[in-house]
Amino acid sequence: MPSFDSPSASLSPAAEAGASTRAPGAILVVDDHDLLRLGVCALVQAQAASSGASIEVFEAANAADAIALYETHQASIGLVLLDLALPDTHGLSGLAEFRRRFPAARIVVLSGTGSSTLAQGVLALGAAAFLPKSADLKEVVSFIRACGLLDPASPDAAELPPPAMPKSLAGYAEFAHASAWRELTPRQMQVLQWVLEGKANKEIAQLANLSEGTVKNHVSTILLLFGMRSRAQLISTLH
Repeated sequence: MPSFDSPSASLSPAAEAGASTRAPGAILVVDDHDLLRLGVCALVQAQAASSGASIEVFEAANAADAIALYETHQASIGLVLLDLALPDTHGLSGLAEFRRRFPAARIVVLSGTGSSTLAQGVLALGAAAFLPKSADLKEVVSFIRACGLLDPASPDAAELPPPAMPKSLAGYAEFAHASAWRELTPRQMQVLQWVLEGKANKEIAQLANLSEGTVKNHVSTILLLFGMRSRAQLISTLH
Protein backbone atom coordinates (compact mmCIF):
# COMPACT_ATOMS: atom_id res chain seq x y z
CA MET A 1 0.00 0.00 0.00
CA PRO A 2 1.71 3.23 -1.11
CA SER A 3 2.37 5.81 1.59
CA PHE A 4 4.08 9.17 1.91
CA ASP A 5 7.20 7.39 3.13
CA SER A 6 7.51 5.22 0.01
CA PRO A 7 10.16 6.07 -2.62
CA SER A 8 8.84 5.72 -6.11
CA ALA A 9 9.65 5.15 -9.76
CA SER A 10 10.49 7.53 -12.60
CA LEU A 11 8.15 10.31 -13.72
CA SER A 12 6.88 11.05 -17.20
CA PRO A 13 4.72 14.21 -17.02
CA ALA A 14 3.12 15.26 -20.31
CA ALA A 15 0.75 18.01 -21.29
CA GLU A 16 -2.02 16.97 -23.67
CA ALA A 17 -2.81 19.02 -26.74
CA GLY A 18 -5.99 21.01 -26.53
CA ALA A 19 -5.85 21.39 -22.74
CA SER A 20 -7.14 24.95 -23.03
CA THR A 21 -10.56 23.60 -23.98
CA ARG A 22 -10.82 21.46 -20.85
CA ALA A 23 -10.75 21.96 -17.14
CA PRO A 24 -7.26 22.57 -15.66
CA GLY A 25 -5.62 19.15 -15.40
CA ALA A 26 -2.12 19.77 -14.02
CA ILE A 27 -1.02 19.39 -10.40
CA LEU A 28 1.49 21.46 -8.43
CA VAL A 29 3.30 19.53 -5.67
CA VAL A 30 4.98 21.78 -3.10
CA ASP A 31 7.30 20.12 -0.58
CA ASP A 32 10.96 20.53 0.33
CA HIS A 33 11.56 16.76 0.51
CA ASP A 34 12.57 15.36 -2.88
CA LEU A 35 11.42 11.81 -2.10
CA LEU A 36 7.97 12.92 -1.04
CA ARG A 37 7.48 14.94 -4.24
CA LEU A 38 8.75 11.97 -6.23
CA GLY A 39 6.38 9.58 -4.46
CA VAL A 40 3.32 11.78 -4.95
CA CYS A 41 4.14 12.48 -8.59
CA ALA A 42 4.88 8.84 -9.44
CA LEU A 43 1.64 7.55 -7.91
CA VAL A 44 -0.43 10.27 -9.57
CA GLN A 45 1.18 9.51 -12.94
CA ALA A 46 0.59 5.77 -12.52
CA GLN A 47 -3.04 6.23 -11.51
CA ALA A 48 -3.64 8.63 -14.41
CA ALA A 49 -2.05 6.26 -16.93
CA SER A 50 -4.23 3.37 -15.72
CA SER A 51 -7.36 5.33 -16.66
CA GLY A 52 -5.97 6.67 -19.93
CA ALA A 53 -5.42 10.22 -18.67
CA SER A 54 -2.30 12.36 -18.93
CA ILE A 55 -1.31 14.72 -16.12
CA GLU A 56 1.40 17.34 -16.09
CA VAL A 57 3.04 17.65 -12.65
CA PHE A 58 4.83 20.80 -11.53
CA GLU A 59 7.14 20.70 -8.52
CA ALA A 60 8.39 23.33 -6.07
CA ALA A 61 10.53 23.05 -2.93
CA ASN A 62 9.49 26.35 -1.33
CA ALA A 63 6.58 28.78 -1.23
CA ALA A 64 8.23 31.46 -3.37
CA ASP A 65 8.87 29.05 -6.25
CA ALA A 66 5.36 27.59 -5.87
CA ILE A 67 3.74 31.01 -6.12
CA ALA A 68 5.84 31.88 -9.17
CA LEU A 69 4.96 28.58 -10.86
CA TYR A 70 1.28 28.94 -10.12
CA GLU A 71 1.25 32.52 -11.40
CA THR A 72 2.73 31.35 -14.70
CA HIS A 73 0.69 28.15 -15.12
CA GLN A 74 -2.52 28.80 -13.18
CA ALA A 75 -4.66 28.30 -16.27
CA SER A 76 -3.55 24.64 -16.40
CA ILE A 77 -3.11 23.80 -12.68
CA GLY A 78 -6.24 22.23 -11.23
CA LEU A 79 -4.89 21.32 -7.80
CA VAL A 80 -2.08 22.38 -5.46
CA LEU A 81 -0.68 19.91 -2.91
CA LEU A 82 0.93 22.25 -0.39
CA ASP A 83 3.18 21.25 2.52
CA LEU A 84 3.04 23.65 5.48
CA ALA A 85 6.61 23.14 6.69
CA LEU A 86 8.55 24.89 3.94
CA PRO A 87 11.93 26.66 4.35
CA ASP A 88 10.43 30.11 3.68
CA THR A 89 7.19 29.79 5.70
CA HIS A 90 6.09 29.48 9.30
CA GLY A 91 2.86 27.94 10.50
CA LEU A 92 0.06 28.79 8.09
CA SER A 93 1.84 31.73 6.45
CA GLY A 94 2.46 29.87 3.17
CA LEU A 95 -1.19 28.89 2.81
CA ALA A 96 -2.35 32.37 3.82
CA GLU A 97 -0.11 34.02 1.21
CA PHE A 98 -1.17 31.56 -1.51
CA ARG A 99 -4.84 32.19 -0.74
CA ARG A 100 -4.28 35.96 -0.70
CA ARG A 101 -2.59 35.91 -4.09
CA PHE A 102 -4.80 33.25 -5.71
CA PRO A 103 -8.17 33.01 -3.92
CA ALA A 104 -9.58 30.67 -6.59
CA ALA A 105 -6.77 28.09 -6.24
CA ARG A 106 -7.85 24.62 -5.08
CA ILE A 107 -5.38 23.64 -2.37
CA VAL A 108 -4.94 20.42 -0.41
CA VAL A 109 -2.64 20.94 2.57
CA LEU A 110 -0.12 18.27 3.56
CA SER A 111 1.27 18.36 7.08
CA GLY A 112 3.57 16.29 9.23
CA THR A 113 1.38 17.27 12.19
CA GLY A 114 -2.06 15.66 12.34
CA SER A 115 -3.36 18.29 14.79
CA SER A 116 -7.09 19.04 14.77
CA THR A 117 -6.24 22.64 15.73
CA LEU A 118 -4.02 22.98 12.69
CA ALA A 119 -6.65 21.34 10.48
CA GLN A 120 -9.22 23.84 11.74
CA GLY A 121 -7.02 26.77 10.76
CA VAL A 122 -6.19 25.27 7.37
CA LEU A 123 -9.85 24.76 6.43
CA ALA A 124 -10.86 28.16 7.80
CA LEU A 125 -8.30 29.74 5.47
CA GLY A 126 -10.01 28.12 2.51
CA ALA A 127 -8.03 24.94 1.83
CA ALA A 128 -10.10 22.20 0.20
CA ALA A 129 -8.72 19.53 2.53
CA PHE A 130 -6.13 18.77 5.20
CA LEU A 131 -4.13 15.55 4.95
CA PRO A 132 -1.54 14.51 7.54
CA LYS A 133 1.53 12.97 5.93
CA SER A 134 0.88 9.83 7.94
CA ALA A 135 -2.20 9.28 5.77
CA ASP A 136 -2.12 6.77 2.96
CA LEU A 137 -1.33 8.28 -0.42
CA LYS A 138 -4.57 6.74 -1.70
CA GLU A 139 -6.42 9.50 0.18
CA VAL A 140 -4.58 12.07 -1.92
CA VAL A 141 -5.32 10.13 -5.10
CA SER A 142 -9.01 9.86 -4.14
CA PHE A 143 -9.22 13.61 -3.72
CA ILE A 144 -7.43 14.24 -7.01
CA ARG A 145 -9.86 11.88 -8.73
CA ALA A 146 -12.77 13.75 -7.13
CA CYS A 147 -11.41 16.85 -8.81
CA GLY A 148 -11.79 15.09 -12.17
CA LEU A 149 -8.04 15.02 -12.82
CA LEU A 150 -7.39 11.28 -13.05
CA ASP A 151 -9.95 10.34 -15.67
CA PRO A 152 -9.88 11.08 -19.38
CA ALA A 153 -11.08 14.63 -19.94
CA SER A 154 -14.46 15.23 -21.42
CA PRO A 155 -16.23 18.35 -22.77
CA ASP A 156 -18.09 18.55 -19.44
CA ALA A 157 -14.97 18.37 -17.29
CA ALA A 158 -14.93 22.12 -16.67
CA GLU A 159 -18.43 21.87 -15.19
CA LEU A 160 -17.45 19.45 -12.43
CA PRO A 161 -18.62 20.73 -9.04
CA PRO A 162 -16.04 21.41 -6.30
CA PRO A 163 -15.10 18.08 -4.71
CA ALA A 164 -16.25 17.14 -1.24
CA MET A 165 -13.66 16.50 1.45
CA PRO A 166 -12.76 12.89 2.13
CA LYS A 167 -15.08 11.52 4.82
CA SER A 168 -12.27 11.17 7.32
CA LEU A 169 -11.66 14.91 7.13
CA ALA A 170 -15.21 16.22 7.01
CA GLY A 171 -15.48 16.60 10.78
CA TYR A 172 -12.74 19.19 10.90
CA ALA A 173 -14.89 21.65 8.97
CA GLU A 174 -17.44 21.63 11.80
CA PHE A 175 -15.08 23.13 14.37
CA ALA A 176 -16.23 26.34 16.01
CA HIS A 177 -14.29 29.60 15.73
CA ALA A 178 -13.81 29.34 11.95
CA SER A 179 -14.45 33.09 11.58
CA ALA A 180 -11.74 33.82 14.17
CA TRP A 181 -9.21 31.80 12.21
CA ARG A 182 -10.05 33.73 9.05
CA GLU A 183 -9.44 37.06 10.79
CA LEU A 184 -6.00 36.16 12.10
CA THR A 185 -3.05 37.79 10.36
CA PRO A 186 -0.06 35.59 9.43
CA ARG A 187 1.85 37.03 12.41
CA GLN A 188 -1.04 36.30 14.77
CA MET A 189 -1.16 32.73 13.44
CA GLN A 190 2.51 32.34 14.30
CA VAL A 191 1.93 33.71 17.80
CA LEU A 192 -1.07 31.44 18.29
CA GLN A 193 0.93 28.37 17.28
CA TRP A 194 3.61 29.26 19.85
CA VAL A 195 0.98 29.90 22.52
CA LEU A 196 -0.54 26.48 21.85
CA GLU A 197 2.94 24.98 22.21
CA GLY A 198 3.05 26.44 25.72
CA LYS A 199 5.59 29.18 25.07
CA ALA A 200 5.57 32.29 27.27
CA ASN A 201 5.40 35.84 25.88
CA LYS A 202 9.12 36.33 26.51
CA GLU A 203 10.00 33.22 24.47
CA ILE A 204 7.65 34.25 21.67
CA ALA A 205 9.16 37.74 21.62
CA GLN A 206 12.62 36.24 21.13
CA LEU A 207 11.46 33.83 18.42
CA ALA A 208 9.52 36.49 16.52
CA ASN A 209 12.00 39.32 17.14
CA LEU A 210 9.25 41.43 18.72
CA SER A 211 8.92 43.30 22.00
CA GLU A 212 7.06 41.56 24.83
CA GLY A 213 4.49 44.35 24.71
CA THR A 214 3.75 43.65 21.04
CA VAL A 215 3.42 39.93 21.75
CA LYS A 216 1.06 40.69 24.65
CA ASN A 217 -1.08 42.79 22.29
CA HIS A 218 -1.19 39.94 19.76
CA VAL A 219 -2.23 37.46 22.45
CA SER A 220 -4.94 39.83 23.69
CA THR A 221 -6.30 40.20 20.15
CA ILE A 222 -6.28 36.43 19.66
CA LEU A 223 -8.16 35.89 22.93
CA LEU A 224 -10.73 38.50 21.87
CA LEU A 225 -11.22 36.94 18.43
CA PHE A 226 -11.81 33.48 19.90
CA GLY A 227 -13.95 34.82 22.75
CA MET A 228 -11.61 33.39 25.40
CA ARG A 229 -11.00 34.83 28.85
CA SER A 230 -7.53 33.43 29.39
CA ARG A 231 -4.54 31.83 27.76
CA ALA A 232 -5.33 28.56 29.57
CA GLN A 233 -8.88 28.51 28.22
CA LEU A 234 -7.59 29.16 24.69
CA ILE A 235 -5.10 26.29 24.90
CA SER A 236 -7.66 23.93 26.43
CA THR A 237 -10.29 24.74 23.79
CA LEU A 238 -8.07 24.65 20.69
CA HIS A 239 -6.18 21.54 21.76
